[in-house]
Amino acid sequence: MKADRVLLNILVFGQCRALVGADVAPVMVVVPTTAASALDAVCDQYPQLAPLRSSLLVAVNEDYARAETPINAGDEVAVFPPIAGG
Repeated sequence: MKADRVLLNILVFGQCRALVGADVAPVMVVVPTTAASALDAVCDQYPQLAPLRSSLLVAVNEDYARAETPINAGDEVAVFPPIAGG
């Protein structure tokens, strides 16, 4: 079975947006994939995010995602640093 590669436009917020220099970080991934694999792909494509990798959060279709959460073509994926409030 042939794996399909798709362009995943990952929304980036907070410090991630500043490091990427844009609101969206486009990366090519093989689908289906997982939140962990998508995060790896965006950190590979944008190495300035790599030092933050262990603390970054991922949301898929507006829900917080676990590492094993599946991602398919057309899903909305967002990456952002932990949110702290006061």
